[in-house]
Amino acid sequence: MLVMVLIAAAVVNLVGIRMAGSIEGWHQWMRAHAGWFLAWRLLLYTVTVYGWLWMRRRLHAREPDGGARQRLLRVEIAAVLAVVALEVSRFM
Repeated sequence: MLVMVLIAAAVVNLVGIRMAGSIEGWHQWMRAHAGWFLAWRLLLYTVTVYGWLWMRRRLHAREPDGGARQRLLRVEIAAVLAVVALEVSRFM
């Protein structure tokens, strides 16, 4: 699945470069539409958080012990740090 996503990303970039005429044209188009990309990412994050909360409630109902809560907390912290690192890296 990961390989398919990487191939799809490469194809989208190659088609975009071809349509824009050059790599610089592709970069300009992407910069011009950065607001839409931000909206898309925020939508994806919102849907992911909603799904995570739904899954979390189900897990807590099924496994009320403290071990599941600790594991979830570690995963949640790691996920938030990963998203923050990805978003901050865009500005560096």
